[in-house]
Amino acid sequence: MKNVTIYSTPTCVYCNLAKDFFKENNVSFTEHNVGADAEKRSEMIEKSGQMGVPVIMIENDLIVGFDKEKISELLGLAA
Repeated sequence: MKNVTIYSTPTCVYCNLAKDFFKENNVSFTEHNVGADAEKRSEMIEKSGQMGVPVIMIENDLIVGFDKEKISELLGLAA
């Protein structure tokens, strides 16, 4: 299983879609609430260069937004 991390906020619709997608496909992930955790927010901005969420890391690949096709590709799932 690949290492998956999502930087999100509780009110972000696309963050919730991404997390639901992971759950539906039995993908384990680590979630960081950047609305409440300033250190993780800074880490996310440093990695992505922006403040928009979700920011998803799959191993060393960075995806900004809920790009279902790209996420499926990186995880080896059928889109």
